[in-house]
Amino acid sequence: MSVYTPVERAELERFLVGYSHSHLLDFQGISAGIENTNYFVTTERGEYVLTLFEQHTAGELHYFLDLMAFLAEHGVPCAHPLADSQGRYLRTLKGKPAALVQRLPGSSLERPVAAQCAVLGRELGRIHRIGQSFPQRRANNRGPGWWRQMAEKLQPLLDAEDRQLLRNELSFQSGHRFEGLPRGVIHADLFRDNALFVDEKLTGIIDFYYACDGLLLYDLAITANDWCVDESGKMDEERLGALIRGYRSQRPLAPGEAEAWPAITRAAALRFWLSRLNDLHFPREGEITHSKDPEAFKHILVAHIDTRGMVELLGSGH
Repeated sequence: MSVYTPVERAELERFLVGYSHSHLLDFQGISAGIENTNYFVTTERGEYVLTLFEQHTAGELHYFLDLMAFLAEHGVPCAHPLADSQGRYLRTLKGKPAALVQRLPGSSLERPVAAQCAVLGRELGRIHRIGQSFPQRRANNRGPGWWRQMAEKLQPLLDAEDRQLLRNELSFQSGHRFEGLPRGVIHADLFRDNALFVDEKLTGIIDFYYACDGLLLYDLAITANDWCVDESGKMDEERLGALIRGYRSQRPLAPGEAEAWPAITRAAALRFWLSRLNDLHFPREGEITHSKDPEAFKHILVAHIDTRGMVELLGSGH
């Protein structure tokens, strides 16, 4: 959600004509996030988010936008994409694929409390349950093969301690493939900045542009690693317990998932440690850019290795 592709007012006004939203009142770039160019757009018809996609193919984008529409139409609080006068969600602006979606109320949380974690867990469980009937498929392009590619690229830039940690974790993960665990549509990036709240009400889940088919428990682990850790990277038992209880109210865990939790929380931490290292060492140029600290996910990974990710909270029924 950085701005890599500047858009001029006249260009945006021409783009909006295709939606019968020709009277532009205001627009501004959004600096949060790292993957795409985003603008807040205000017209006489309402408030929207314009996204110019910097990396994805048209096929991937149709999947993302169709999924957002599907979930919104099934009651999930996510932004429904707007169709243009020809019924298309996906357009082109400045030579980039582009889409306009609803701007949802609320703001992201810096320090979520247990009650908010419970609400989010409940909605993630609903997404996993509702997503079982979504007909389209997309492979996870940031799975184990991508981890190995990133590790080879990044190892020369790491110190000896981090290189050893990375080698050890890749070796550990190579022995865990989690065959037979439930799979389906996953958000794959449900961090605090991708959920909007008004007080304790969840008003929006946004940024589905990593969504894919994957292990449902892995999606829960990604979420827990951001919503439920303290400053040292360790899981906060109260928030984690609330997240899991909320989640299980919508999708009870299957046999084998509690046992897989320690390894899957480590896999989720490894994936984001690698992506943040890549963004740090190989940044893309942009007018407004924003990168996140990879050290945070290194600390989370190390904490999981030491504590086993509080596996008892998944198996106890608390």
